[in-house]
Amino acid sequence: MGSADGGSGPKLRLLGRGAECEAIDGLVQAVRTGDGRVVVLSGEPGVGKTALLEYARDQAFGCRVASVSGIQSEMELAFAGLHQLCSSMLDRLERLPEPQQDALTTACGIRAGPPPDLFLVGLGVLSLLAEVAEEQPLVCLVDDVQWLDRASSLTLAFVARRLLAERIGMVFATRDDAQAHGLAGLPELALHGLGDADALTLLRGALTGPLDPAVMDRIVADTHGNPLALLELPRAMSPPELAGGYGLPSSTSVAGRIEDGFIRRIALLPSDTRRLLLVASAEPVGDPVLVWRAAAGLGIENRAATPAIDEGLIRFGRQVVFHHPLVRSAAYRGASEADRQAAHRALAGVTDAADYPDRRSWHLAKSTAGPDEGVAAELERAATRARERGGLTAAAAFVERAATLSTDPTRRLERMVMAAEGHLQAGSLERGLGLLAAVDTQRLDPSWSGRVWLLRGLIAFVAGDGAAAVKLLVDAGQRLETFDVSMAREAYLQALSVAVYAGRFAGDVDLYEVARIARAAPPPIGPARAVDLLLDGLALLVDAGLDKAAALLRRAGNAFRRGDTPVREDLRWLRLACATASATWDHESWYALACRDIQLRRDNGALAFLPIALNNLALLVVLQGDLGGAAVLLAEAEDINEVTGSEYTLYGASLLAALRGREGDAAPLIDATVTSAAAEGRGHVVRAANWALATLYNGLGQYDRAFAAAREADAQPPDWAWDLYLHELVEAAVRAGELDIATEALDRLATTTGALGTDWPLGVEARSRALVIGSAAAEDLYREAIDRLGRTPMRVELARAHLLFGEWLRRERRRRDAREQLRTAHELFLEMDMEAFAERAARELRATGATARKRSVDTSGDLTPQEAQIAQLASEGLSNPEIGSRLFLSPRTVEYHLGKVFTKLQIRSRTELAGALSS
Repeated sequence: MGSADGGSGPKLRLLGRGAECEAIDGLVQAVRTGDGRVVVLSGEPGVGKTALLEYARDQAFGCRVASVSGIQSEMELAFAGLHQLCSSMLDRLERLPEPQQDALTTACGIRAGPPPDLFLVGLGVLSLLAEVAEEQPLVCLVDDVQWLDRASSLTLAFVARRLLAERIGMVFATRDDAQAHGLAGLPELALHGLGDADALTLLRGALTGPLDPAVMDRIVADTHGNPLALLELPRAMSPPELAGGYGLPSSTSVAGRIEDGFIRRIALLPSDTRRLLLVASAEPVGDPVLVWRAAAGLGIENRAATPAIDEGLIRFGRQVVFHHPLVRSAAYRGASEADRQAAHRALAGVTDAADYPDRRSWHLAKSTAGPDEGVAAELERAATRARERGGLTAAAAFVERAATLSTDPTRRLERMVMAAEGHLQAGSLERGLGLLAAVDTQRLDPSWSGRVWLLRGLIAFVAGDGAAAVKLLVDAGQRLETFDVSMAREAYLQALSVAVYAGRFAGDVDLYEVARIARAAPPPIGPARAVDLLLDGLALLVDAGLDKAAALLRRAGNAFRRGDTPVREDLRWLRLACATASATWDHESWYALACRDIQLRRDNGALAFLPIALNNLALLVVLQGDLGGAAVLLAEAEDINEVTGSEYTLYGASLLAALRGREGDAAPLIDATVTSAAAEGRGHVVRAANWALATLYNGLGQYDRAFAAAREADAQPPDWAWDLYLHELVEAAVRAGELDIATEALDRLATTTGALGTDWPLGVEARSRALVIGSAAAEDLYREAIDRLGRTPMRVELARAHLLFGEWLRRERRRRDAREQLRTAHELFLEMDMEAFAERAARELRATGATARKRSVDTSGDLTPQEAQIAQLASEGLSNPEIGSRLFLSPRTVEYHLGKVFTKLQIRSRTELAGALSS
């Protein structure tokens, strides 16, 4: 653990690991030349991961090396691994932007502060490592990732994904699947046992005497070439076993056999030596001072270390280092429970309560055999500290242990509920459900029972069981009504949200049933909050229609727009407030609420749901015709999804692809979205994707396919904003010759637009009505549509109005008038990069005898979405560190991307960016 300079020169490659050593050599060399690199070593215990990390350390001459090793006993201590890796670099914290400083100092326990977001901590670590690497290339070695605390492993994975133009290399070693620790998608080297020839060479080198070749072959076969097993198993076998080849039970895993061998070796040591190894194994940071102090408290003298050192099991120096992690686990697992408790008690006694309160609390908990309310209370306080540092997993573990130590049965149940809530926040759904299943709500105060019911519904929702979640949340609301009206109403609002999300997969309690139950709920006590207006408005919308709900929905949207709601409520409900804006076709509120949601999440580091907010804004931006801007928003959302491991579907990407009109790109994306959403019970995504498919085929002029997709979307249960898209069904049905269906869809659309009375909905209605009637009266309706839509920023709808009017005029044989409308439509579609609709307009133009302008080359077309985003922010005057903070990149990486932008746009400075982008 800690930091040091790398080795002094090249080392011989490890036996049988030529390719792996070559990969390590390449990583180190790339770091020296200024390229960030990452590799993940995966494989079973003893296969050689740690040896390769040591090889990397030796090869990194001229580089600074920082290392950390995960320790099983420290898995519940938030950011413990991160602190160990970065502790020697914290003198550079003052060079970081203040938000990153605050997040990192809070996470490392240097000072108290509000709970830091995991990704803001990650950005702070990235900036810190980049500062160090400016002085000297940096190689970070992370061993036993599977035993790092979750906060540390996810943070380091976040950093690893952002190494591009940094002089930083990271080598991870893990037993488990890389995906389990946020490392999925990073370059991975899966290590397997040595080949037979190399395995025999290694085995012969470990033997102290001759051995029958058949026995050696048997050992190689049973160990599958595992290097540590080849070195250690012969030492744990008796001479008769070595002579005859017995004692290698195939039912035990290689790791189990190695650990059992270490247990047998430790058992042969003197009693005090075994107890010293136990204390060292229970002390998580390898601090020799703490180990010796705890050992002294147990009456263990210093000479007890000699037999273990002579056996090569442990080293005492600046740090206490075990020969292998399996030695540590063997020393701990092989001890009696009483001895383990005594070791933790001794360590608690010598751990400073002021500097390391969480670690001391954990040792106390491990040392306690039965209920102890004092220790339980201290663990609860430790959970609060862990939560404030962003350690949700740690907080849940502390409270869960506090529950087992509680002397009061009621307090024990309450702590179980708190632990379940913590596990939900940390993403450990099964653990949370398991705790809730053991809670007897009859023995709890009603407010605590309400939390249980609400938690069960939320866990079911997060787990993807929409039907169960809706029923549980409604049940929670009904139970809560009698003693906590505010919580009951929030449960109903959550149920409405989940019912929309699940769509046709919501089960027996569907959206209409939830809305009826919510409308019958008790009114709020005191003045209605914004969330109360939101619940009443959305429930009324579903149950009675937009004409009845429009005024209430506007009040709810305005309440959130004013910004006088608590931040906690905004972060929970702004995404639904956006739904009120889309339901009322209020593009100004939609834009304002989505931007506020995004900014609040950035400012508060609440980034887990930022992709939803970005998707909400991207949908509006797409409808306004800024396809490039929508692509940038969705690229950022996808980037955050990748880092967080979120599976939130960015269905705005389907609509973006549909409007771009490239069937080869759009159709597979939309089909994949429909398939995955149906499999995961996300009905609203199925509807949105089918709407996008209808848009694609209307653009391509394949109206039968557009009609089929629109009908499929219309068959799904409604969501807040389905009326926004009914015009796709109207257009597809008219062109497919299904006039009755088109008329019925138009009537439904008119019910909504008439209730709203604003230009955007009335313009779309006028355009759709003109398309349906198809008579001479259509001209006035088309002109009304163009006039109304021209007063809005909804350029896609305006361009489509010009297109439909031009198509109608051509069919009326008014070619000159048709050319004017079609040219306008064609120019708008070209500007918006809507290829299919542009080609549809061009075909109509050619049918009038005119020619369509060919699309000019866009100099910014080669920019990737991330490059475009960086270029836009730079053109607005943001510095590289400010852009990096916004996009979770280091300043050097921002500089690297800007260099590519300048080359592609053929410019030399930031002052030229705005002009180049606008052109």
